[in-house]
Amino acid sequence: MTGDDSSYDLEERTFRFALAVRSCVSEQTWKPAQWTDVNQVLRSSGSIAANYTEANNAVSKPDFIHKIGIARKEAAESKLWLRLLGATSKEPFLIEQLRALHKESDELVRILATIQRKSSS
Repeated sequence: MTGDDSSYDLEERTFRFALAVRSCVSEQTWKPAQWTDVNQVLRSSGSIAANYTEANNAVSKPDFIHKIGIARKEAAESKLWLRLLGATSKEPFLIEQLRALHKESDELVRILATIQRKSSS
């Protein structure tokens, strides 16, 4: 997911992350115990992109910081759901996909936390 110019365009990167999550989960048959996790990761991954976009269109600095904070929290939540899905899955290829998505969500958390910290000071 990283390595090209879009990795520096965070709006595009968060969009691609949400898209990758959708692609991954739509290609699988999930067990009933995983349905909630799938629904939650779909919501939280899209919310990262939505809140980052809203932050870019913020009407004030406090509004920007608030939206970045929400995007960071949603990225952290996505990490949890992806970790749970990985821990409850058995297929090696799926587990690798989920690990890659988990890694990207972790990178997004770190990037957004840095933006939030620098914007607050």
